[in-house]
Amino acid sequence: MNRSIYLSINQFAKDTAWAHGFMSFYALYGGVVLLGLMLIFAWWRARPDFIANPTRMARVIWGGAGTILAVVIAQPINHLVAEPRPYYTLKSVEVLVPRANDFSFPSDHATVAGAVIIALWMVPKETRLAWAATVIGLFLMFARVYVGAHYPLDVVGGFVLGGATVAIFGTIFVPGVVKLDGLLDQVKIFRPLFQTGSTGNSAPSRSANS
Repeated sequence: MNRSIYLSINQFAKDTAWAHGFMSFYALYGGVVLLGLMLIFAWWRARPDFIANPTRMARVIWGGAGTILAVVIAQPINHLVAEPRPYYTLKSVEVLVPRANDFSFPSDHATVAGAVIIALWMVPKETRLAWAATVIGLFLMFARVYVGAHYPLDVVGGFVLGGATVAIFGTIFVPGVVKLDGLLDQVKIFRPLFQTGSTGNSAPSRSANS
């Protein structure tokens, strides 16, 4: 069934030559860049809210760190499963991207998609951004199959791995990042990364609330 779905999508790719340029770019770079920009946008939007809601910023930061961790975890799995790319085992398939020498399962691109999507769903006040990331990420997964680089289960496995990594390890990481709120009083040079406004007003406001 995995190969059957792959071949059906590959035939669709053959029949839609007009989309090859866009799909190739999106599958290689476009989707990942858009997802990265969404994390940056979420970080920018979280800065004014850091003092009142440090968990929001912590989850954004974890979104980036968790995505990197998920890709790192994917590497030994990739070599352990050692599934050949479909274009090395199937004949006469359409391949729209340069042929890679690594293995096929799980897809790194799909791992990134799963991690970013779940991370943004975990960030308070970012429902619209999370929906947009979901659409972009799922389309990236489809694109990776469309261009001939992966089987469907490769992208599904990558998505599950990325999402699970962010969800599970986030329960450990996020509470630690929340503590940066107090650290910023002592290491003021890093404050602009996490909050906006006058740095001189943050400490008094916390004192008034304590």
